[in-house]
Amino acid sequence: MGHALVTAGTSGLGRKVIEEFLKAGHSVTTTYFMNDKKALKVKEQLSDYHDSLHIVQADVTKQADIEKLVEEARSIFGGIDYLINNAGPFIFERKKLLDYSNDEWHEMIQGNLDAVFYLLKLTVPHMREQRFGRIVNYGFQGANSSSGWVYRAAFAAAKSGLVSLTKSVAFEEAENQITSNMVCPGNIVGDMKESTIEKSRKVHDDTTPVGRPGTGEDIARTILYLCDEDSDMITGSVFEITGGLDVINRHR
Repeated sequence: MGHALVTAGTSGLGRKVIEEFLKAGHSVTTTYFMNDKKALKVKEQLSDYHDSLHIVQADVTKQADIEKLVEEARSIFGGIDYLINNAGPFIFERKKLLDYSNDEWHEMIQGNLDAVFYLLKLTVPHMREQRFGRIVNYGFQGANSSSGWVYRAAFAAAKSGLVSLTKSVAFEEAENQITSNMVCPGNIVGDMKESTIEKSRKVHDDTTPVGRPGTGEDIARTILYLCDEDSDMITGSVFEITGGLDVINRHR
């Protein structure tokens, strides 16, 4: 079994991802930013896997934190086989680009794009050495077309850049049997981020073509599939996991 590094896995969409990796028999290193109470709760909820789960406080906008994270992860579980870049700072206030402060702009770029670069530099050498690795990045609905996102310009710019990075790495590392893909969640909100498909099927959503809201489990299932040893033919791809929303509406 392998070692997965999942950034920001103690809440939101990352929560089901770490659970599914653990259920599949992998060891997991994950991070939280500030909510240590939630991190402790997750550790208690997943106590059956206490020997396979390590949780680290880290700010992915800081290179020093990223370096410390990878060093600590390696010291406990060894090299990283699956890099899941789930963390992605987001500014919820809706405002035009020129209303962003310099610090806000840098936070979006550093947390959503630079962090992936630093993590790749620190994890890909091990993947090359063993001739196996899986990289999964997160985008947003419509990211593959580099579409504009009104009032979310900084975040969208960083994630659109990450689309290109995902594809470039896929081509460059294919010779080393390393794949690089992106998942683009649809409109998954509130409790559904940490929920299951079974629960979502009890909730009708007339805004989604499939008729139910998306969940964290939908994202986790896709990621686990992409990380399978036999999924090596899938690389450089961007997956829209939207229940059909991307077909009828390219912008949220």
